[in-house]
Amino acid sequence: MEILTENKDDFFVIKIVGRLDASTSNDLEEKVLEAIEDNGVTNMLINFDELEYISSSGLRVLLVAAKKLKVKSGIIKICGMKSHIREVFEIAGFTPLFTIEDHC
Repeated sequence: MEILTENKDDFFVIKIVGRLDASTSNDLEEKVLEAIEDNGVTNMLINFDELEYISSSGLRVLLVAAKKLKVKSGIIKICGMKSHIREVFEIAGFTPLFTIEDHC
């Protein structure tokens, strides 16, 4: 997995390339927590354009980020979600927890 970051408009953008699973989710969690806790990020956009797979470990990281941003009155958006990833979100009941946009 590769994690690319940038600041764009009012959002801290994280682009995930590859697979987000038990072996890679800790890397994403470190980036997310550093952005929120150390750098004061309140608005986050997660780009799933090149995400191929997400496991429950990856979902947990996104849930942690959403909870931390909610406390700061921030938001988390997800864009570019492929249909098989969206299906995982729907099955897990995560769809209502995030603002999901088709295109980034």
